[in-house]
Amino acid sequence: MTTTNRPIRRALVSVFHKEGIEVLAKAFIKAGTEVVSTGSTAKRLAELGVKVTEVSEVTGFPECLDGRVKTLDPHIHAGILADMTNPDHAAQLEKFGIKPFDLVVVNLYPFADTVRSGADEAATIEKIDIGGPSMVRGAAKNSATVAIITDPNDYALVASRIESGEGFSLEERRWLAGKAFAHTAAYDATINEWTSKHWTKPASIQETATEGESEVNEAKFPATFTRTWDRAHVLRYGENPHQQASLYLDPLDQNGFAHAEQLGGKPMSYNNYVDADAAWRAVWDFAPQIAVAVVKHNNPCGLAIGATVAEAHKKAHACDPMSAYGGVIAANSKVTMEMAESVRPIFTEVIVAPDYDADALELLKTKKKNLRILKVSEPPKTKTQFRQIDGGLLVQSTDLIDAPGDDPNAWKLVSGEPADAETVKDLVFAWRAIRCVKSNAILIAHDQATVGIGMGQVNRVDSANLSVERANTLADGANRTKGAVAASDAFFPFADGAEILINAGVKAIVQPGGSIRDEEVFEAARKAGVTMYVTGTRHFFH
Repeated sequence: MTTTNRPIRRALVSVFHKEGIEVLAKAFIKAGTEVVSTGSTAKRLAELGVKVTEVSEVTGFPECLDGRVKTLDPHIHAGILADMTNPDHAAQLEKFGIKPFDLVVVNLYPFADTVRSGADEAATIEKIDIGGPSMVRGAAKNSATVAIITDPNDYALVASRIESGEGFSLEERRWLAGKAFAHTAAYDATINEWTSKHWTKPASIQETATEGESEVNEAKFPATFTRTWDRAHVLRYGENPHQQASLYLDPLDQNGFAHAEQLGGKPMSYNNYVDADAAWRAVWDFAPQIAVAVVKHNNPCGLAIGATVAEAHKKAHACDPMSAYGGVIAANSKVTMEMAESVRPIFTEVIVAPDYDADALELLKTKKKNLRILKVSEPPKTKTQFRQIDGGLLVQSTDLIDAPGDDPNAWKLVSGEPADAETVKDLVFAWRAIRCVKSNAILIAHDQATVGIGMGQVNRVDSANLSVERANTLADGANRTKGAVAASDAFFPFADGAEILINAGVKAIVQPGGSIRDEEVFEAARKAGVTMYVTGTRHFFH
């Protein structure tokens, strides 16, 4: 049987990160491998006892331009790219006096690390690797005869194959090449993400639109959407136990929710991340006011503003204590001992906050050992959202409370008397809170806290009924709708949805308006003497 294995007799090594290189050095020494290397890598290998040939000795040209040019030379790249199963390639190498490489080991300049460090533009540009990706891509292209290593986790495998003289089979080299192409693709995608934010299209270059299409904001929606994420954690399972899942991180973002510091409790699950992220976004819609959200299945079952974080939590929990069981709590302010004492008797999956008082953290860690305690230092900053569909990706700007109609000064009074200051505060709260409720959504609020939420229904009447039912059955029989305010995430298509709220006793309603039957809805409010504002903005959440 003919083998496709090729022994590793000559290697090219050029790595920025030197960790683990000792494993390779031992193998090179033991096998007598000829090693060509660059700069600091050559120095480190020599320190480890490896006999090294500097790249400049091979090229006959010194490194120049502050190290920008050192491996970009035919004596290097011909040795990488020559397919030694091709007699013509072999003959050409012999003619030019160039030796082929059997192994190329490269890792790249730390571009993402440099960006995350806050380095200036000049320093960031210097960490855009040119020679490294060229060697990686060349070796990966020539996997017919060259093994390419970009992952330090493969060093032990490489060392064993060097020492045994076995080398790698064609199938194995192809697999390594695939990893290498993924590595350079991710590297370039990270650079693209940075340049798209920092090197935007200048005003001197006019936008052009394809016939039949409106102008495209290339900064938001480039012709090719290129991004990369790095796997951080393999999760126990996905939404359900039969689904597999992992968490990936944006390499240029070190402060987002996905980078949360876990201070206690069991590992996070897929559903924990989804719910906690929804709760985290919800509370920051109210900053700088102190807010707490209780979320279950990606929907709030309580949301409130308070003078203290403990007060905000008590008000949020009171909205729906039954649903809060097994939920996620988020606060946009430091968790105090008083809040921790309130949380302690409630079965909670996750709590997330920007910080914790030392005694509060100790109580939560010792009294609730399974509680996942997350610390996230920065508020949400994501401006783009993605949703995969079969065969494609939907991309949109993130729904924030920043549309013209989100400003209460822009609201139009269509029924009743203008709301007094306290009622306006509740209406503003309800309107902000409705953003994070799944559509169709109706929300009833009082004293800057939710008291009834109807969410995720296929018609607005059901959502209105659900919000009233929850408001008046989850508080020991108290009527929490009378004198409260309500918000709807989209217009009422008929008067019936608004009438449910009106008949339940709400005194004011805020909604987008825009239905062809708006006048019927307005008239129902007028007959009841209920104040109604329209915003001209909606907040669907599917």
